[in-house]
Amino acid sequence: MTETIPASATAGPATAPPLLSVRDLTMAFPGKRSATGRRGAPVRAVDGVSFELAAGETLGLVGESGCGKSTTGRMLVRLLEPTSGSITFEGREISRLSQGAMRPLRRHLQMVFQDPHSSLNPRQTVARIISDPLLVQGWSASDARRRAAELMELTGLIPEHIDRYPHEFSGGQAQRIGIARSLSTSPRLIIADEPVSALDVSVQAQIVNLMERLRRELGLAYVFIAHDLSVVKRVSDRVAVMYLGRIVEIGDKRRLYADPQHPYTRALLSAVPLPDPAAERRRERIVLLGDPPSPAAPPPGCSFHPRCPKAQEICRTERPTLQPVAGRDVACHFPGN
Repeated sequence: MTETIPASATAGPATAPPLLSVRDLTMAFPGKRSATGRRGAPVRAVDGVSFELAAGETLGLVGESGCGKSTTGRMLVRLLEPTSGSITFEGREISRLSQGAMRPLRRHLQMVFQDPHSSLNPRQTVARIISDPLLVQGWSASDARRRAAELMELTGLIPEHIDRYPHEFSGGQAQRIGIARSLSTSPRLIIADEPVSALDVSVQAQIVNLMERLRRELGLAYVFIAHDLSVVKRVSDRVAVMYLGRIVEIGDKRRLYADPQHPYTRALLSAVPLPDPAAERRRERIVLLGDPPSPAAPPPGCSFHPRCPKAQEICRTERPTLQPVAGRDVACHFPGN
């Protein structure tokens, strides 16, 4: 029996409303001041991002450093306030809610950060770190401590170490503490911002396996932010590729990895090492010339055109929008190989 891949690349399964819906999300930071005190142009770190996420699904968000991945993730949990656009979670628009109105919803929206040690308070014990979200939600200290011990065991930590401090744990163990903390309030969605990039390769695999197991057992949905496309392929159902604050390709990971349609996606995938040395030697590497443009002064038209080997005149003048191409959505005037 042939497996059917959904035709829509932007949305998750159509049998239920999306858990998360993002529309035209933007984030503009004030420009730097010059020596004369004049402020420069605003920096559009995120420039019109839209996607949907189904319950229990993982969306991988990938791209070069500075493309706006982490800024997008932080806006989803309202650690940053969007400049414009909408974020709808479980049918409720949350992008303009007050902090007081957001507090009851935060138990369903949690975040795992990149650097496990810097995201953990060095003055607090593991018990306090994991149970703090529960105390904010009104749990008793004893019940919160009991829940923290259960989560330590669930994430592969030794519950008897509950009164230790973060510096007494390795990087991988510290990230497990961060994951346990994110699970304390039984969330439905976790934003994982480069959760394994600061870890050794062998430890990365353990953390990825842990997150996959937790997703299956707890029915979690993830937005998994990373620059390592091998890791993203392992954990994601769909992948969104970002360049200079915009999504340039989004779709089912199997189709995207097997037949990338955007030139930037093809360049990224050509840099992923292959396990077969012979295949590695045979394949074509796509080398992008120059650095990504500054988001404070993006080029007109397609933002990728200064580095694109396929760029033509229309690319320099007209910005492409996401359009259905080969079972996914692509923002390119000339998609395909």
